Amino acid sequence: VPIRVDVRIVSATNQPLEEQAEQGRFRADLLYRLNSLTLRIPPLRERGEDPLLLARWFLARYAREFNRRLRGLDASAAEAVMAHRWPGNVRELGNRVRRAALMAEGNTISAADLELSPPAEPSEVDLDLRAARLRAERATIERALARSNGSLAAAARLLGISRPTIYGLLETHRLSP
Repeated sequence: VPIRVDVRIVSATNQPLEEQAEQGRFRADLLYRLNSLTLRIPPLRERGEDPLLLARWFLARYAREFNRRLRGLDASAAEAVMAHRWPGNVRELGNRVRRAALMAEGNTISAADLELSPPAEPSEVDLDLRAARLRAERATIERALARSNGSLAAAARLLGISRPTIYGLLETHRLSP
């Protein structure tokens, strides 16, 4: 007797699967089966104030969980959270805040409690204007797309550009709506 099943697959990757498929390192037929709906979640470092908001949320959560009377992040912690690149994204942020909530000796969390260095002086890489402009442009487009629920017309209006321009920018930044 056949058994009917209804299956939905939710998957995540940090790899450019389209490029992998073009290079023969990922099956194109599988990519097209999986790729019926794509959500691109930008890395934490590209999400504006989100790292600080998430750090505060994690701190409140862990303060309750560990029954600690923590008042929040001090200025050094807030500055360090915003300056850090977060290669481990939200998991890294949550783990650092968890450890700080457990180990902090005072009632506020400092950059040292998070084991983050205060922001350093800008390096030569930070002074690459073209790269900085492209990063800012991409982050702004992603925010507009998120705010407009993926509607290209609405995102273009938010950005004050035409629809053909947003199509070109999506291609330039390899973004999908």
